[in-house]
Amino acid sequence: METLLAFDFGLKRIGVAVGNTGLKQAQPLAVISEPTNDGKFAAVGRLIAEWQPSRCVVGLPLHPDGAEHEMSVRCRRFANQLHGRFGVEVALVDERYSSAVIAQQRGEQIDDQAAAIILQQYFDESDS
Repeated sequence: METLLAFDFGLKRIGVAVGNTGLKQAQPLAVISEPTNDGKFAAVGRLIAEWQPSRCVVGLPLHPDGAEHEMSVRCRRFANQLHGRFGVEVALVDERYSSAVIAQQRGEQIDDQAAAIILQQYFDESDS
């Protein structure tokens, strides 16, 4: 049974969720809102050290037609940094519709819930 962490990357906040390949159930875990990149990666590092995931999943925002945009590039860079800094395998998941699922909760910090939806989508679409 493997533990996975999922990330909903944003410029201000990063939502984090956790799950495992046994239950295949994603749970919101944390919202990282450190003001600097170093602070954000330090917080990510603490979560990786605590949970020891075999894989991380990063949501990849795309336009409705599947085309990439500026945040797609930033999320790919974040995923590459996760792999480079922490040596963990990283998978990207199309997150086009994850925010629509929780859009009714506007005004709340829902980044961790968005990460849980991204991870659940990964579980639902993969054989692991």
